[in-house]
Amino acid sequence: MIGRSSHFFLASFMQSILDQLALKFSLPGLRFELGRGRLVKAVVETDLAEGEIYLYGAHLTHFQPAGEAGVLWMSDESVFEVGKPIRGGVPICFPWFGPHPTDPAAPLHGDARIRHWDLEAAEIDGDGVVILTLATSIDDFTLTYQVTFGRSLAILFRVELSKHANGSVSFEEALHTYCSVQDIQQALIEGLESASYADKVDGMKRKPATDESIHFTGECDRIYFTAAADCILHDTAMRRSIKIRKSNSQCTVVWNPWIDKSVAMRDFGDDEWQSMVCIETANVAPHSIELKPGGSHVMTAEISVVS
Repeated sequence: MIGRSSHFFLASFMQSILDQLALKFSLPGLRFELGRGRLVKAVVETDLAEGEIYLYGAHLTHFQPAGEAGVLWMSDESVFEVGKPIRGGVPICFPWFGPHPTDPAAPLHGDARIRHWDLEAAEIDGDGVVILTLATSIDDFTLTYQVTFGRSLAILFRVELSKHANGSVSFEEALHTYCSVQDIQQALIEGLESASYADKVDGMKRKPATDESIHFTGECDRIYFTAAADCILHDTAMRRSIKIRKSNSQCTVVWNPWIDKSVAMRDFGDDEWQSMVCIETANVAPHSIELKPGGSHVMTAEISVVS
């Protein structure tokens, strides 16, 4: 049991961290708070948008352009605890996607989303757009994550391999974006009509392009290949659309767990499948990235409401 003095010390220590961040990164519209699980988060509130990002996992948990409903979905059952991933928002998957290819005990989707990131820079431009830059290192990789909060949410993910690395290294990456919808059964996704895909619900069978928009009538877990085009999520029930534009990404992952899988997940509400869909900017499987020592790769995504 933690004593009263230990609680006081912890509270003082966390307040000191918040004070240091506020002093170092003093901007109008930016503040630092203890979020769920007493994890540190940056909160953005400007005339253009609201947003939140946790330093744990560099995890975006909220984005809401002024005058619009929130764009990102978060599970009410999400665990906010060091060593465990946050459910919802925009998790960063790196350096592998899904289970580790050779180590079943390794964390699902890699280490990036379950480690602390440092806030490296915070700035605001002449239009009131707030730009936050976070960074961390994993093995021989240096990761930089730049998030721009304006009328749209712009994300830049840079991976650099140390020049001292022992030869070329390959990796997978994904911005595992959870989009909020009012009713998934009335939603559809345009932009992937001409892309073939691997169907994880059907044993990873490779399937041809459908030439149709994606409608949801059951569990969907697909990796679309050679899919660099913009995606538009039409949320018919809410009467709005969300556009995801990306660069240097050859894969798009679309996921909704539907009923049975939702019930099976501890950090996912039984009925929450109805209000979300993942549209993930990615480079995975045959489109994984290989870097030589000293090389770098940048992947971007921009999320905007186009109602």
